Amino acid sequence: MWTTSVTLSLTSSFALTPAILASESGSTLPWRTSEKHSEASLSIMNGTRVIFNVVNFSKTKSLYRDGMSPVVKSTSRPKWQRLPAKNVYYYRCPDHRRNYVMSFAFCFDRDDDVYQFAYCYPYTYSRLQHYLSSLERRNLPYLQREQLGLSVQQRRLDLLTITNPDHMNQEREKKLVFLTSRVHPGESPASFVCQGVIDFLVSQHPVAQILRDHVIFKIVPMLNPDGVYLGNYRCSLMGFDLNRHWQDPSPWAHPTLHAVKQLIVQMNQDPRVSLEFYIDVHAHSTMLNGFMYGNVFEDEERVQRQAVFPRLLCQNAPDFSFSNTSFNRDVVKAGTGRRFLGGLLDDTSYCYTLEVSFYSYMTSGSSAPVPYTEETYMRLGTNVARTFLDYYKLNNLTKDNIPTPIQKYSSEPMSPMGNANGKGEESTDREREKTFKQ
Repeated sequence: MWTTSVTLSLTSSFALTPAILASESGSTLPWRTSEKHSEASLSIMNGTRVIFNVVNFSKTKSLYRDGMSPVVKSTSRPKWQRLPAKNVYYYRCPDHRRNYVMSFAFCFDRDDDVYQFAYCYPYTYSRLQHYLSSLERRNLPYLQREQLGLSVQQRRLDLLTITNPDHMNQEREKKLVFLTSRVHPGESPASFVCQGVIDFLVSQHPVAQILRDHVIFKIVPMLNPDGVYLGNYRCSLMGFDLNRHWQDPSPWAHPTLHAVKQLIVQMNQDPRVSLEFYIDVHAHSTMLNGFMYGNVFEDEERVQRQAVFPRLLCQNAPDFSFSNTSFNRDVVKAGTGRRFLGGLLDDTSYCYTLEVSFYSYMTSGSSAPVPYTEETYMRLGTNVARTFLDYYKLNNLTKDNIPTPIQKYSSEPMSPMGNANGKGEESTDREREKTFKQ
């Protein structure tokens, strides 16, 4: 068996923005970043063991130190799988200005396969469009999809409204929950959480029906579509971290953010609407579990009320950690959605950043971290949606006061694409059991 080593050099100060793939001899190979994920062309014989070195990481703390590993799939094994943690190393390297290197070893075992590697399970702009189109085709009376705006490169900024249409026509004040996701394009777990919220809210589960009768949900599932399409980790097409520009977004440089802010400001001025929640979904590169960031207020009663939703979510979601949840007003976070809207909206509104680990979670009964999957990310979204029933104390409206268990709800197929690898549930058990040679 031959062993070779290649280096992926990161030119950005952010955690993962690949720019060039170089062999140890110094020759470079083409590196392509696109909707189809970042990839380089390598011709490697069967049985070759390659060590990849991803360099220029800036963070000392990393989930790679806790057992996280990249995911891989190939032509014959199209389901994303995590590499064994024993094949992954994260260390400081003097050859790269004392920055950190993530190295992983992989054995290419099939000559005719095309292999793809990713930081975490991908969720592309194209996948979202297929998913939303499949929802539209179901003609659900309580779901409305609209184009709120366009990105710099003219990609759709989608807005979903989920509620009982009769609720919209009532004169009484309407409770509204606003949720956004993927302002940081590399944080793909956020999209799975967001889809979990949507799938549950449009389902026929009795809890979902009650929520639709009493609450209006507005969801922007992909706030930075250009960044997602281009394979950026943190920034927009023009290099902006959109989650630092909420105070004064530009209609030409940050058009998607500008459109969302305008809508929220408009709704906040409508006396018929009570905008009670803003939740921005992210993924975290150093922490385990799901958790929240909230704001700090002078009014102690408001501080206590703000802690209610995270406490309820902790009861509903075994992977959510209230102990990791924190409330702060760091100066560097002043331009985030949570901080800006927390100052704009009145004291009956609550603004949170919902974070979920790129890697794993611990539960009260687990002795080791449990790696997240696409399905468990979505389950967290389901539990987020379910928690609004408890928050609004609507439990007495469910049949016999005992809601059907969340895990057992059913809904129609979400997308012709199935899961992130483009395959539906028809995959055979044999395909699911296929693994990569280590």
